[in-house]
Amino acid sequence: MKNHLKTFWALALILVFAVTTYAQDSATAKTPLALGKIEPYRMEVTYDKTSHLIFPTAIRYVDLGSEYLIAGKAEDAENVLRVKASVRDFEPETNFSVITNDGRFYSFNVYYSSYPEALSYDLLTMQKAVDKANGNDVLFEELGNNSPSLAGLLLETIYKKDKRIVKHIGAKSFGIQFMLKGIYIHNGKYYFHTELRNRTNVPFQIDFVNFKVVDKKVAKRTVVQERPMIPLRTYKPLTEISGQTTEQNVFLLDQFTIADDKVLLIEIFEKNGGRHQTLQVENSDLIKARLISDMHLKF
Repeated sequence: MKNHLKTFWALALILVFAVTTYAQDSATAKTPLALGKIEPYRMEVTYDKTSHLIFPTAIRYVDLGSEYLIAGKAEDAENVLRVKASVRDFEPETNFSVITNDGRFYSFNVYYSSYPEALSYDLLTMQKAVDKANGNDVLFEELGNNSPSLAGLLLETIYKKDKRIVKHIGAKSFGIQFMLKGIYIHNGKYYFHTELRNRTNVPFQIDFVNFKVVDKKVAKRTVVQERPMIPLRTYKPLTEISGQTTEQNVFLLDQFTIADDKVLLIEIFEKNGGRHQTLQVENSDLIKARLISDMHLKF
């Protein structure tokens, strides 16, 4: 009898140990993925009304979980998404995801309601919660290994610090002054800080800003050979400079250098006007770009 009891308790201990070990292994296997879980926002939609979500930056990508939803960017508003139910009383819930131009990923669980609690959502006011819960950066091909949110922060910091570290590159005519205030570099990307000042009472409406590399010999004449440089990001794009007003901007471009017989032209064109301004940047200016430190954003 004693031998049977010993055998029973031995088997029981082995079984408990095996179950405990399996549970621990299962928990360990699940932990890494669970740590990266992005909690979705809960949202209600209806068939007869449209819901709107206002994101902090332009919407780049939208994926709908099912045909129960229809969605699209609002006309002339790159950061506003319209969402509504395509059928009544759908069940169970569905979902959708959004990626914005600053690299933020947003996830939503969507439920049908005949009387939603809210029809408009301003995600600007939820930015702190987004940073904690949905703050994973999506890497975009054009930015390489650069975090979109960090690139956005650098653009904003340069804009707000508003320092002038380049003092010899500028253009002025017809009461309009255009100057390059700084060239910064971080992780293979240039940040060009510019300022436009309107000393007249006539508003300066901006048609477009152009970056291109040209031969020095033709820089002041008709350009035959030129290499356009397309900004990857622009901080607060400008459309108009009111009379007696000064505005600034920051442009993000890929790192590059140019030969001594070439220059980089930064051109700003007036819409329906002739007060165009052009800056000339040489290779010696580019290689003196100020380095931005990641740790404390010092530059």
